[in-house]
Amino acid sequence: MTKLVEVCRLSELPPGERRIVSHGDLEIGVFNCGERIYAIEDRCSHDDGPLAEGPFDPERCTVECPRHGSLFELSSGRPLTLPAYEPVETFPVVIENGVIKLEVP
Repeated sequence: MTKLVEVCRLSELPPGERRIVSHGDLEIGVFNCGERIYAIEDRCSHDDGPLAEGPFDPERCTVECPRHGSLFELSSGRPLTLPAYEPVETFPVVIENGVIKLEVP
């Protein structure tokens, strides 16, 4: 069963910006790629280190692990470069009345 967790107003997360939110034991990176908002687990699948704090490319909709440089696709959580080879979890994003919300377990 999932629930909706409020992140912020869409106007508070302009294109090219990100925000990290906590829900229980989860840390989730929320990214504005201009046309789309994406949410991924803030955990690199290579070594469980932080991911969402790494370099973010809003044009390519990717984030790079700050520890070892694996590049992840925000839409799918799929790693595009080594050393990571397993995807990270992604979360559906809902925008209701101008508010960004995530569907989380």
